[in-house]
Amino acid sequence: MSDPHRHLTVKGPARHGIEIKKSRFVCSLARVADEEEAQAFIAAVRKEFWDARHNCTAFVVGDEQRRERSSDDGEPAGTAGVPMLEVLRRRGLTDTAAVVSRWFGGVLLGAGGLVRAYGSAVSETLDLAGVVELRPVALLAVTADHVRAGRLENDLRAAGHAVRDVSYGAAGVRIEVGVPESGTAAFHAWLAEATGGTASAVETGRTRIEADAD
Repeated sequence: MSDPHRHLTVKGPARHGIEIKKSRFVCSLARVADEEEAQAFIAAVRKEFWDARHNCTAFVVGDEQRRERSSDDGEPAGTAGVPMLEVLRRRGLTDTAAVVSRWFGGVLLGAGGLVRAYGSAVSETLDLAGVVELRPVALLAVTADHVRAGRLENDLRAAGHAVRDVSYGAAGVRIEVGVPESGTAAFHAWLAEATGGTASAVETGRTRIEADAD
């Protein structure tokens, strides 16, 4: 069973097709930030594949309060959108939208065949796309003088800290670092020891960073 506290999403956009009894099923996947982005992605695929008999959809967005939607787009109720959504649920994904476009090949698949076809199209495309975990981090702005900045940046990277940005100004150098939310106190202690107290860090916000899903 997937962990509802983990924020898993598709690594990037992907597209993959399968053929079953002369019907062609093409799944398009994308990472989306919210429902508006999901609907815009769905609209774009429907426009691209206007000649498909069906463009069935499913998406999950949000964190703790996840929002789910699916559409059979003319297929028998429960045979397309729901099995697509179930694949996203089983994988524990959020912020992910899927569209499966079908070109009918003249052979009826039956309810069970449709469920398997739509579910398989999404599942196979997810396998190709890959999944990442978006882990919450605190953003810390580390400031140092120009003399120490280069070595400090190297030390930060060597210690495994996520350096996100480095900017140079007249007053000094600002290095933005992403630190796991539970590790900010330890980071401040590390920074003080590594720099002999000559550098400081101020929290500037929160974000999520990609990490390979275990």
